[in-house]
Amino acid sequence: MAYEPRMASALSGATVGQLSYWRRGQDQILVPEVSHERPILYSFRDIIALRAFVLLREKRPLQTIRRALNNLREIGGEVDHLSRYKLVEQGRRSIALVQEDGEGAIDLVEKPGQQLTVIKLGDVLQSFPLGDIEVPNLTRPRQQISVKPTVRSGHPVIAGTRVGYELVAGLVRDGVPPQEIKDFYPGVTAAAARDAASFADYVEQTSRRKSA
Repeated sequence: MAYEPRMASALSGATVGQLSYWRRGQDQILVPEVSHERPILYSFRDIIALRAFVLLREKRPLQTIRRALNNLREIGGEVDHLSRYKLVEQGRRSIALVQEDGEGAIDLVEKPGQQLTVIKLGDVLQSFPLGDIEVPNLTRPRQQISVKPTVRSGHPVIAGTRVGYELVAGLVRDGVPPQEIKDFYPGVTAAAARDAASFADYVEQTSRRKSA
């Protein structure tokens, strides 16, 4: 699935402005792997990495995150897609790379390469508060909305169907009562219709947020 910046913002918690800033310059945080030229398109792996950066950005300055990524490249040489790595806050100022076995970590900022005890953060797939919004669970942004790479390449759909959330939300906004959505899409319940409308409102809200 390819996500345009507006949806990438909604699913990751980063503002549209942050996405623009993070993909440009000499020290990019993340360049979209699908397309970095218009149309700009992010992959599902990009969304996972962006969620991790948003969590770190709440605790660490952007220059610290950049330093960690630069040291990761120096320590590890060829770097895989950033969604493959688990980066966590360490101590008061540092960032650490959790090792694949989960039993240890490597400092990436204060003492690059030093072995550390892991300080675990919540799974980046889970929901988390961010300022005045709640960034939703990535795979279930609403109880009846599902995001799976294997279903329509990750486009948000009504859970258990292939119906895009925006189709249902559009009907609700046009005045169709949630309980009557099933007349258009038999597999869509009233609860799912309300969740679709709620998620559509959230996507619009996040698209208006300003970069911190």
